[in-house]
Amino acid sequence: MNTAVSPLPAARVVSHEVWLAARIKLLKKEKELTHLRAKLTRERQELPWEDVAKDYMFQGPAGPLHLGDLFDGCSQLVIYHFMLGPGWEEGCKSCSLIADHFQPSVRHLRARDVSLVAVSRAPLAEIQPFQHRMGWTFPWVSSAGSEFNHDFQVSYTPEELAGGSVPYNYTTMDFPHEEAPGLSVFARRPDRRLFHTYSRFGRGLEDLIGVYTYLDFVPKGRDEDHLEYGMEWIRHHDRYETAPAALVGSR
Repeated sequence: MNTAVSPLPAARVVSHEVWLAARIKLLKKEKELTHLRAKLTRERQELPWEDVAKDYMFQGPAGPLHLGDLFDGCSQLVIYHFMLGPGWEEGCKSCSLIADHFQPSVRHLRARDVSLVAVSRAPLAEIQPFQHRMGWTFPWVSSAGSEFNHDFQVSYTPEELAGGSVPYNYTTMDFPHEEAPGLSVFARRPDRRLFHTYSRFGRGLEDLIGVYTYLDFVPKGRDEDHLEYGMEWIRHHDRYETAPAALVGSR
């Protein structure tokens, strides 16, 4: 498995004046994308809502929890469907990269009336050792025994997988695992009525990966074209082969 990085690409070297003209030309397109993103965000927030018809139950460290309990005093709830199935030795490495990013976001989101919770189908006794290993403290509950994951199209039975096509990302496709990644958003009104407002899956989850934002800024970009699949290079953060070089005193 070759996950080595590529050499720097060839590039024109120009004067500052030529570079600045090229940068300003690109900036115009970046601003167009920013305005389009803002428009898309407004349309997303204006989507209609649907009732949550079932009383989904979860298992947390303090005991059983209803879906409404996961709001924890907020009126908005973001659930990340973390790929960790029953009997797995560890969680998905790509989901773990995302979790590394939303770990420090919990407090900031609560300041904007949003509760962020990870949900996996593995039993809590299998979630907690991995969570402790990774050093995460965000809320993470088990949906074991609940239809929640299946209803939100992020878990599949062996029979469904054997059929060759399962529902995912608002279409049907062959899927290699019994668990899939996703993000679902819910709202709760003062009368405790619950609504599903939004979900996204697949590459739509890349917006949660700040590392990709940084990589999109640098000359080599994500440097994934030579890999078997795009996220092949990713490791759990305690599994990278080399530690970051110390900057202090490195001159």
